[in-house]
This record gives sequence, C-alpha cells and structure tokens, in this order.
Amino acid sequence: MKKNKGSLSRFLVGMASLFTVLIILNSCEKSTDEPGPNEVFIQGHAFNPTTITVPVNTTITWTNKDADVHTATSDTGGEINSGNISKNRTFSHTFATAGSYPYHCALHPAMTATVIVN
Repeated sequence: MKKNKGSLSRFLVGMASLFTVLIILNSCEKSTDEPGPNEVFIQGHAFNPTTITVPVNTTITWTNKDADVHTATSDTGGEINSGNISKNRTFSHTFATAGSYPYHCALHPAMTATVIVN
C-alpha cells in the first residue's frame, strides 16, 4: 500500500508541475491576429484592414504575416512603394498630405486596399 501512495504522490507532483508550466507558457505575451492602430497586416493574401483612416502626418506600418512575399504599391503614383516585403518584415510610410491613397500588391494584384488621410 505504501508503494501505491508514493507513486500517487509522485504522479500528483508531476501533474502539478505540468500545470504550472502550462500556466506560465499561456501567460507569456502572444502575438495578436489583429492589427493595432496605424498598422496594416498582410495575411491570407489580403490587407487587413482594407481601408484605414488616419490624420495627416501619421505613419502606417505594414507587416507581412504571410509566407509569400508581398508589396504595398500605390495605384496612382509613388506615394506608397514598399518594394518586396518578406515574411515577418515591415514597411512604414508617413502620410504628409490629406487624400485617398488606393494601393495593391504588385505581385498579387487582386490584393487591394486604401489609406484615407484627413
């Protein structure tokens, strides 16, 4: 009977240790699936959000969360021109003039979005 009690005690200590480790791992900072203010995520072959509205002199940062390379390329001129953005890389641009800035991915033209600057 003592042997069973010792085994049970070790099992319970082991389980408590496992739960402690899981709680610690779960409390660590997690990456978010939603962009913050002034941020655009590129994921699932789409820009998120597809429309973002900001005041003049705001810097927007694009983050590529896809495995594929993408771009943020202006539809109407050179305002937005990221070049290639690899996975987990970013591109930032400050919008100094009010207006509407539609853009797309030059590598995947169906990916479109707009920055509106007030």
